Amino acid sequence: MVIDAHTHLFPDEVRQDRSSFCRRDRAFQIIYGNEKSRLAGPEDLVDMMDRNGVHRSVICGFPWKDPGLCREGNDYLLYASGKFPNRLIPFASLPVCSPRRAERMLDRCLAQGMAGIGELAFYERGISPKDIRGLSSLVRPLAGRGIPLLLHVNEPVGHDYPGKTPQDLQVIYRLLLALPDLVIILAHWGGGFFFYELMPEVAQAAKNVFYDTAASPLLFHPRIYGLAVKIIGSDRILWGSDYPLLSPARYFREMEECLLPRRVQVKIKGSNAQRLLWGKESKDGPPKKNQV
Repeated sequence: MVIDAHTHLFPDEVRQDRSSFCRRDRAFQIIYGNEKSRLAGPEDLVDMMDRNGVHRSVICGFPWKDPGLCREGNDYLLYASGKFPNRLIPFASLPVCSPRRAERMLDRCLAQGMAGIGELAFYERGISPKDIRGLSSLVRPLAGRGIPLLLHVNEPVGHDYPGKTPQDLQVIYRLLLALPDLVIILAHWGGGFFFYELMPEVAQAAKNVFYDTAASPLLFHPRIYGLAVKIIGSDRILWGSDYPLLSPARYFREMEECLLPRRVQVKIKGSNAQRLLWGKESKDGPPKKNQV
């Protein structure tokens, strides 16, 4: 089973009136203000999946500041997953700047069958120690429940691009220390955080961390796959396309080019995500989350 662990969908009104939502949310304007930045709906995603041999996809919205927009985005993801119940797996977006409303929204989303949280991001200024304290308080009750948190992390050096912020990976380390029993997915290879797992104390703090490959072809040389496997093993890497940013074929080609063993590719492309989301692997695939 091939599972895309990181995609994004937006309601019709956002796709049809992008400029209006850019005015309402500065972070959205930063990431999607350029008309060339693609916005997709569920039909677009499922068509892409069918063309590329992808069986299921985790669908994320956007971490709007406005709790109302977050709620509408989550409702749309639930609608999309209901329309394609055997294909799409919804994660909840939360207004992290409104802790009380975020807590109520999280409870509601999980009760309605959402399988995780994210992608949470702090595109305007980067994640701060204060953000870590608030986020830790919000998600700490989920420890041990197998509900993953997908967190945007960018690399602290290199070329600039929309949404890249000054990134202090020490802040990520503090988050892991504060949430030792929570399953956390660090997007975009964690901005290279996995390299620091060569330090024993960091490896211990990151024992429940997974890393996704979202945007990898735009950020890192394909050798990153082999290096990551050598440092952290093959069981905690998830293939994520960041659709509609890039096509699956580009990732699959890079995995072939760097000569990853077939068994490792199988893990990265799906069996790791299957184990993470449902706790087991099967030839027929996992049951729907709300039936577990």
